[in-house]
Amino acid sequence: MSRVCLLLIPSNMKRTTSLLALLALPLAAHAELKLPAIIADHMVLQQKQANPLWGWDTAGTKVTVTFAGQTKTGEAGADGKWTVKLDALPANDKPQTLSISGSTKKEIQDVLIGEVWMCSGQSNMGFTLSSDWNGDLEAAASKSLVNLRLIKVPQVGTQELQNDFKGEWKSATDTDACKNFSAVGFLFGRYLHNVLGVPVGLIDNAWGGSAAEAWIRRDTIEKDPRFQLLMESTVKREAEMQGEAAKASYAQQLEKWKADTEAMKAAGLKPGQQLPRQPNSPDSWLHGNARPGNIFAGIVNPTLGYGMKGVIWYQGETNAGRAYEYAELFPFMIEQWRKEWNQGDFPFYWVQLADFMAETPEPGDSQWAELRESQTKTMKIPNSGQAVITDLGEGKDIHPKNKHDVAARLVRWALVKDYGLKMPYHSPEFKSLEIKENKAVVTLDMFGSKLRPFDVNEAIGFAVCGEDKVWHWAKGTVTSDNQVSLVSDKVAKPIAVRYAWANNPVCNLFSNEGLPVTPFRTDDFEMTTKPKPVVAPAPAAQPAAAKPAKKAA
Repeated sequence: MSRVCLLLIPSNMKRTTSLLALLALPLAAHAELKLPAIIADHMVLQQKQANPLWGWDTAGTKVTVTFAGQTKTGEAGADGKWTVKLDALPANDKPQTLSISGSTKKEIQDVLIGEVWMCSGQSNMGFTLSSDWNGDLEAAASKSLVNLRLIKVPQVGTQELQNDFKGEWKSATDTDACKNFSAVGFLFGRYLHNVLGVPVGLIDNAWGGSAAEAWIRRDTIEKDPRFQLLMESTVKREAEMQGEAAKASYAQQLEKWKADTEAMKAAGLKPGQQLPRQPNSPDSWLHGNARPGNIFAGIVNPTLGYGMKGVIWYQGETNAGRAYEYAELFPFMIEQWRKEWNQGDFPFYWVQLADFMAETPEPGDSQWAELRESQTKTMKIPNSGQAVITDLGEGKDIHPKNKHDVAARLVRWALVKDYGLKMPYHSPEFKSLEIKENKAVVTLDMFGSKLRPFDVNEAIGFAVCGEDKVWHWAKGTVTSDNQVSLVSDKVAKPIAVRYAWANNPVCNLFSNEGLPVTPFRTDDFEMTTKPKPVVAPAPAAQPAAAKPAKKAA
């Protein structure tokens, strides 16, 4: 039996008051089964592993999930959330219906089973397919990719854990959906789809300009002493932006803006000044993509636990000035995500920073080179891999438009490590250094390939230094399939070697298959991005105590 509630409002009450009174009435809640955006029509479930499904209903309600011959039950807890886990299933490109019954019933249509990958990072991962050199062609050719599915997570920066987002799964046959999707993500997924012949689901949650610390749960960073300086500066900035001084400053700016605007109008001029931004405005740092924990709470948490194969990542530009810290922060982020997802050490592959900014005439230090080194060091964690792209950047554009080759180098890692294909995938890396009088001999790990200088026979991009630690370009000669001999007429006895150590390195060593040699250094000189210790100011000199006057004889 349904109930009708009547509210009698005196005619002399304001309409707003009437509305507030109406909203304040304790009306009976209508029980309804609710699902997160990621569990919806056209979704892809990860094959060959158990898949959690969840939603919300009235506390205590029994929820039944039926799919592919399985029936699983759960119960909504005190907070209304319920969770079930489907048993592992093989890939299936035939659309199926997933039924969920609780207080009400929902049927999820066109569900496929295949490979699911998350596409994360900052602007070079968020860089859309429409902006790629061949994006229009790729989007036009996607109309047959009915089993490649895409979903985008909106950019929400907050300290409050979100449990859902506004988004929907779409087929790659939707040309506009492809154009607005991550270029690297789409091309990576298309390769998987074509090579493996199974459905592929891609989750794009990239946010341009984001810092690594924003992608990690706030309290886990706070508890780790390695990031004490980071959190101290964070807390200080939060206090400054939320304190009384910030409010007073905003009030002063607002009054000045009002006065200036009135003066302009009085003079017959059109006001052009922008309204001052409040310290806690939605577009401020407090709600942005760099505050620790913001992206995790707003973007990652709503998808947490969704069954997936792995993650591809393209980020680091924002952290380049703190490359020393990134060597600990980046692997920490990966480790935390794996703990949060509770799906084991899932694959995590990233793109190393591209070449960018002006080329330098002389060798020296570089923040971007240090960030690349921190990325390379992260390969020590299991099931990780790095795509080197020091040949694909654009000196004048931090967003290079060739994302096809970036995706191709990333997907090689997945195809070999996760799907058993045989093909080159690992860029050559430094192995050892031997000093022979004035000559430095570098041996590289070629991972089954051979060295191939590009364009000219000389190995370009090497620098050496002596005990004075002053770097000079070295003449490089490839002497074998994996060795380079280096000499410099300015260094009689070299002690260390660097390769491609610059923001925008001029270098030309590749494997036979076209994978660039990974930038490296053999020295352990202090990084320029290492935080300098804070030296407390010396106490002010105290005036000398007055000597007691001598007594008269």
